[in-house]
Amino acid sequence: APSCAVPGNMSFHASARREEEAKAESAIEPSKGGLFGTGLSEWFALPVGVVAAVPLIKFDWYVVNEETQLLAVFLAFVVTVYSQGGDAIYKALDAKAVNLLKEHNEAEDKVIEALEQKLVFLKANQNMVNDFNAINDIRAAGYEKLNAAGAIKPKHDFKVQVERMLKMIAAEEASYSEKTKIALMSEATESVTGKFSSDKALKKAALDAAISKLKGGKAGGTDPVQSAFVQFFKDKAAAAKASKDDSEEKAQREAMIAKMNSVAKNEGFFFEFDGAGQPKMTV
Repeated sequence: APSCAVPGNMSFHASARREEEAKAESAIEPSKGGLFGTGLSEWFALPVGVVAAVPLIKFDWYVVNEETQLLAVFLAFVVTVYSQGGDAIYKALDAKAVNLLKEHNEAEDKVIEALEQKLVFLKANQNMVNDFNAINDIRAAGYEKLNAAGAIKPKHDFKVQVERMLKMIAAEEASYSEKTKIALMSEATESVTGKFSSDKALKKAALDAAISKLKGGKAGGTDPVQSAFVQFFKDKAAAAKASKDDSEEKAQREAMIAKMNSVAKNEGFFFEFDGAGQPKMTV
């Protein structure tokens, strides 16, 4: 019997099978099979067709023309495609539907996962207002401490600057004093050497005193060299006391003031010195 005579049901769809369709299919009563569902053998269709076709064609009740032939060819094509390629077409469409459903489910899973993460984030941030209030309190306390430190820092910086200037003045005075001592000693040595070189009596007295010391004896009177140095410094002190020329001191003070003002300007001190050496605030 031709395969087209075999009763059966086959549906094509590209979507997932719904539960309603599954229930409807399960509710259909099973067919008895055979010819037209009567249970008779399908081979009875051949004699029935011949018996029916002979009078139909004989009495021209059914005219076989080109349209009938075209219909027969089309039906044969449909039956062939259905019987030979139906399963392949169904599987292709069903595979595409399964892939689409899989992609759709994966996308939904990602969306659900993202929403769950967002939910966790929102739950974790429920206490955000209290956290920001605590941060603002800490910031306010920090600003208060900074303001308190800012009020003390200028005083500390001013103290450091004053100490720097005092150390600088002490160092300059020590340097000037040392230079003055060296200059006085050099001048005293030259003066005493000149005296002893020009005065034979002083030279003889100095020589006698030196020989006496070498022999271990006591020289009579004082040491003429020592006396000459002492007398030089006395004369120098008297001359300095009697002199009214303070140009050297003024020059030294001006150089010192210029040096201190240069340091104060370069290092951003809060004060400078005027021509008289008095400090003046610059801030």
